[in-house]
Amino acid sequence: MTALVPLPVVMPLLGAALTLVLPWARAQRAVSVLVLVATLAVSVVLLVRAYADGPLVVRIGGWTPPVGIVLVADQFAALMLTVSAAVTLCVLLYSIGQGQSDLGEGTPVSIFHPTYLVLTAGVTNAFLAGDLFNLFVGFEILLTASYALITLGGTDVRIRTGSTYVVVSVLASMIFLSGVGLVYAATGTLNLAQLAGRLDTLPADLGLALHLMLLLAFGIKAAVFPLAAWLPDSYPTAPAPVTAVFAGLLTKVGVYAIIRTETLLFPGGRVDGLLMVVAGLTMLIGILGAVAQSDLKRLLSFTLVSHIGYMIFGVALSTVAGLTGAIFYVMHHITVQTTLFLVAGLIEQRAGSTDLRRLGGLARVTPLIAVLFFVPAMNLAGIPPFPGFLGKLGLFQAGAAVGGALPWALVAAGAVTSLLTLYAASRVWNIAFWRSPRPLPEDPPARLPRLMVGSTVALVALGVAFTLAAGPLFTVTADAADDLHRRTPYVRAVFPGGTP
Repeated sequence: MTALVPLPVVMPLLGAALTLVLPWARAQRAVSVLVLVATLAVSVVLLVRAYADGPLVVRIGGWTPPVGIVLVADQFAALMLTVSAAVTLCVLLYSIGQGQSDLGEGTPVSIFHPTYLVLTAGVTNAFLAGDLFNLFVGFEILLTASYALITLGGTDVRIRTGSTYVVVSVLASMIFLSGVGLVYAATGTLNLAQLAGRLDTLPADLGLALHLMLLLAFGIKAAVFPLAAWLPDSYPTAPAPVTAVFAGLLTKVGVYAIIRTETLLFPGGRVDGLLMVVAGLTMLIGILGAVAQSDLKRLLSFTLVSHIGYMIFGVALSTVAGLTGAIFYVMHHITVQTTLFLVAGLIEQRAGSTDLRRLGGLARVTPLIAVLFFVPAMNLAGIPPFPGFLGKLGLFQAGAAVGGALPWALVAAGAVTSLLTLYAASRVWNIAFWRSPRPLPEDPPARLPRLMVGSTVALVALGVAFTLAAGPLFTVTADAADDLHRRTPYVRAVFPGGTP
């Protein structure tokens, strides 16, 4: 089964090369869909095997670690692979439907498909990376592709906001690369399993400085407060599928890196207090920004920032229960935030705008869109029995079990954030869907493309399925959290004979 580990990275890269040389739009679409279906299938197999047998490790080129590059699919990485593969496939189908609607069947889309597949390869490489430099490479692959996607269409607004995104991303990458260099200078290795032992032997001040440097880089990429100002200005201007996949995955790669390094490289909770303060401020400042918005995409961008705070809350507790809640919430949030941005694209397609001041009566005009918005919006707000409620409940229980002023303050901040999220969602519902209709575009589409609607329905159904399978899903996430907390399964899988 270890031969399957590189495939989620290799297949999208090969697919990108093939779609780049294909001159036919239909062939490009077919290759992209087949590649992502295959990636999803492989990810599911890896998840099953990692759960049954423990972490799967492949040594690239046959080189023994730490000399060679290793890819590691443990339960946490396999969970992230599976959810991200499902989301990228649905967003791809949505984008195909939108492209056919906007541009026509025969219009070539020579840049989107290869770039999208390269983005997918970067995301999967980051999840599987077994050393810090390969993690950096994964970030750079996905960021390079995202630079092209966020400016797709070349409008003035997209170029301007894309420039901000590029500058911030390059700054974060410079900090990350500097941290990687300093870690290597201090320890002589970049292999994560080997670093798990060597970083503990460094002087306390040096270890803390390296810790904070990596945390700063990942915090920018995850868009935590006060490092998130770039996100609400950059994401809403991109095309709906691009915004959706960015919202669902790109920030979660940063969260993944924080969880991986905090548990494997820097256990012990030296910065837990800092992380708790950051988590609380991220939740509250983000949601206050959301309730002040009059554009649906900007509102959703602020909720994206806000709910990253729940994930950091779980990490900061440094307990298995906290990690379980954080991992479950990451999986839930990938699906629900992507879905809401896809629904925003449907609204824009139907009504010609996402400005709430120009919307109204959509529940009467397009009741299906109303349902597609309502379900994930209530999910995000944490209304029972949706997984948003279950994830928050798990985090609150973990915080209460730890006790103390900061954990209880975070529980209170999380509850307030959930109520304000419900207020923001209800405000959108009342304005865009419930109040009297506003004039539609002069030439509204007779009906929305089936692929756009179908892929959105599939993601809504996936969010509901998380509720129906909450018991087994919590068991899987608890096992993944336990492995992360113990560290030894990961280290022994990479170095069966003991860490050199």
